[in-house]
Amino acid sequence: MEDVLRIAVGTVTMRPYVFAFFAAYLVAAVPHLGWRKTLLFTAAGYLISFASEFSSINTGIPYGWYYYIDTTRDRELWIAGVPFFDSLSYVFLAYCSYATALFVVSPIKAWRWDLVTLESRSIRGSFAVLFLGALFQVFLDIIIDPVALQGYRWFLGQIYGYREPGIHFGVPISNYVGWWVVSVIMVFVLQRIDLWCEGKDGKPAGVANPPLRSLYGPILYLSVLVFNLAVTLWLGEHLMALTGILIYVLAGSIAIVTIVRRTNRYRKEELAEHLRDYPWSAVSGRCAKE
Repeated sequence: MEDVLRIAVGTVTMRPYVFAFFAAYLVAAVPHLGWRKTLLFTAAGYLISFASEFSSINTGIPYGWYYYIDTTRDRELWIAGVPFFDSLSYVFLAYCSYATALFVVSPIKAWRWDLVTLESRSIRGSFAVLFLGALFQVFLDIIIDPVALQGYRWFLGQIYGYREPGIHFGVPISNYVGWWVVSVIMVFVLQRIDLWCEGKDGKPAGVANPPLRSLYGPILYLSVLVFNLAVTLWLGEHLMALTGILIYVLAGSIAIVTIVRRTNRYRKEELAEHLRDYPWSAVSGRCAKE
């Protein structure tokens, strides 16, 4: 029992940044989707990511051949050769990528102290959100994996490696192909959970309209991005950091221009569809005052 407690505590204290991001995920996802959908996706997302990692370290599919170095097995939770925190991180990466895709695709209503994405069931379940959400998640991994591979130089620690060094700062291209496949699956599952578990008795438990709620997911996305770029710069890996920044310049610019152009330029039909699907939206009260 003492060993179980020690490992449980160590799992959190050794990776406080992971659990801080996970807490931020709950803060963003619960007001957006509700407790039921958030918990279902957390469980499903973890199982998908764990299965993908377990498969890859044993068969090379989908990320290519890599291995975990279990030097911390006696200090944090490992499951079947995979560290618990690693598979858990996929969950918040998938959600914030999905939420960022929604922010780019949806029309936006903004006023002085708030803004709301005019999401609808059709937008949430659309191919555009699936495609962009998966790409956003892969783009994050393009920043994360090279610096994670340098874990022996910072507080992550050297926890994994590839059988053969890849061409992208030691990371093989197969890793990113695998991430794209898994990201598509995870975002698709999140979309299906969202659509299939829609409550029929009004607002789902946990859904709320705190100020700027629509920004929570994109802010989490940017936080993960900035954290990893900051570590990269702290290590003195300037070329790696510059490459990561340049990767985001075009995609980020297109996203910003799209968001600006869509803000307060929605059609009446889009607003009506949003209110029909989510009558508890903050826009409902705003429209009543106008």
